[in-house]
Order: sequence, then C-alpha cells, then structure tokens
Amino acid sequence: MDDPILDLHYAPDNASLILRLAMEEAGVPYRTVLVDRRADAQNSKSYLALNPTGKIPTLVTPAGPMAETGACLLWLCDRFSDSGLGPEAGDGTRGTFLRWLFYISNTVHADLIRVFYPDRFVPQDTLAAHHEMMVAQLSYHLGILDAALATEPDLFAPPSVLALYLGPLLRWAALYPTKARRWLDLPAYPALQTLAVALEARESVKKAALAEGLGDTPFSNPQYPSPPEGAAM
Repeated sequence: MDDPILDLHYAPDNASLILRLAMEEAGVPYRTVLVDRRADAQNSKSYLALNPTGKIPTLVTPAGPMAETGACLLWLCDRFSDSGLGPEAGDGTRGTFLRWLFYISNTVHADLIRVFYPDRFVPQDTLAAHHEMMVAQLSYHLGILDAALATEPDLFAPPSVLALYLGPLLRWAALYPTKARRWLDLPAYPALQTLAVALEARESVKKAALAEGLGDTPFSNPQYPSPPEGAAM
C-alpha cells in the first residue's frame, strides 16, 4: 500500500523547515499548507483546531494532527523506519539518539526561542542582560553538541534528524533576533560548521531552500529569507 500524503502546515524559515527536510530525505509524499504569519493565521480558529498551541508546524497524519517538532520527527523516524532518519527501537544506539534529539528539541531550541522573542520572557529593562545570559547558555549548548558530533559522527550524520534539526538551528542563531548583536561564531564549532556545509550539498536542503527562499548557503552563511509565499515572521 502506498504511503498516505501528509499535510505540513508551515511558514517559511520556521520550525516546519526541519520537518520538510526530514520528509524530503525520507521520500515521504507530502503537501504544504501555508500558515500566513502576516495575517496571524497561526491564531485563527481553523489552525487552533488543529494545534491548540498556535505554534508552527503542524503535521497532519493518518492518525490525526501532530505538533511539537521533536515529536513529529520521532513519529517520522518510526513510521518510515527504513529511511535512515534515526535508529529503530531496539537498536543499540536508540537511547543515545533519543537523548540528543530531546536535548536539541527541549533545551537548545527552547533556549533559542528565548533569544528570538525576549519580550515574552523578561521585562523591557532587562532585555540586554537577558540576551547576554542566553547567548552564554547557547554557546555552552553548542560546545556540547560540537563535541558530540566529533565523538559520535555516525549518529549525527545526515539523513539523521539530529543533523536536519541542527542545520536550521544554526541558521536561526546566526540571523535572529534582527535587532540584537550577532553572536554566533560558527568556525568556533568546527564539527558543527562541517555539518552545516555538508548539509548544503544534499538534495533535500537544495529543494527546501528553493521552496522557502533561503539561498545557496542557508546554514553555513545564512541570509534573510526571500520566500515565494508567506513570511518568516
């Protein structure tokens, strides 16, 4: 039986990019449904009916709508277990894989959001201090991940979702927030930099970059998006 077509509710250069990359790598049939952030569509009644948190992405599967990037990635890994997205249950590396997947999702990505949208978390008069504290924390996270890539390269090698998650996170760390000082020094993390460059040679990244207007070097030397539809913010 053919695999069902999945619906990815997305906005360009949002977390939906990570799921797009994973589905491209796995050869999963999917359609994209634009969530127009300029019209605040993520808070519309129709979108909230799919995803009550109003976050992007939402992945509509045969079992119903799914949300949370890490959860969607894990579902894709298990549903398309022969795709190379991640080790199967029972594989000896599964536990280590899950540890890094949830560290990236629950810690690194969550902390990046605190940098992108500081006004959601702290008062206006503490924004500068908050930025410096979070940058220090994120630099620490990236150091841990750089060491992990160096010691466990096979676990992170594309098409692993660990790699597909890290590429966009590195991109966003370099670009956002637009009004704060740039802080990411990618060459300081040589394993991550090597991964960023390697990802850009993959067909999945080239297709996603074209679809979302991300340019030729979306991870190693990112530029602000120029998407053919929708808006990143």
